[in-house]
Amino acid sequence: MKIVLASTSAYRRELLQRFGLPFETARPDIDESPLPGESPAATAERLAEQKARAVAAAHPDALIIGSDQVAHMGETRFGKPGTVERAVAQLQTMSGRTVIFHTALALLNTRSGRIQVDAVPTEVRFRTLSDAEIVRYVNKEMPLDCAGSAKSEGLGITLLDALSGDDPNALVGLPLIALARMLRNEGLSLP
Repeated sequence: MKIVLASTSAYRRELLQRFGLPFETARPDIDESPLPGESPAATAERLAEQKARAVAAAHPDALIIGSDQVAHMGETRFGKPGTVERAVAQLQTMSGRTVIFHTALALLNTRSGRIQVDAVPTEVRFRTLSDAEIVRYVNKEMPLDCAGSAKSEGLGITLLDALSGDDPNALVGLPLIALARMLRNEGLSLP
């Protein structure tokens, strides 16, 4: 069966390449808005599954991977900032505080209809940041396309005091430990 990553994220594509398996990518076209009263973890899981299902019709004999990440601090959610100003504002809000990044994963077997869904939370403690540090970081790395405005796989690691979670890849966007388990459940041999 072919493997399809239901994402156009360069970060997820780079992570999946670590497995050394051939795969295709497909753009899922879904509304990523949270539902009223939905928890961040539930939003991430629902969207990961919807992304996988959104491309299923075009890939009837495939293992389709969907993933989504929701960052939050209490009731405040942090999406992809899109602009320098919003990235700076997000980092100012997170300075000296702990943010939870829920990274959800769905693996859909379009041949059998079986779907596996899991979520991997990562607790990220930001150190107290000066406005000058935040502006320098944003201008150097331009983290406009990642939830929470900090790329832990790059210079963003310098903004953090600590990370806590089951899989460091989850924070980048694709929980590889959970994905390896799901792929093995579908009969793939890894390594």
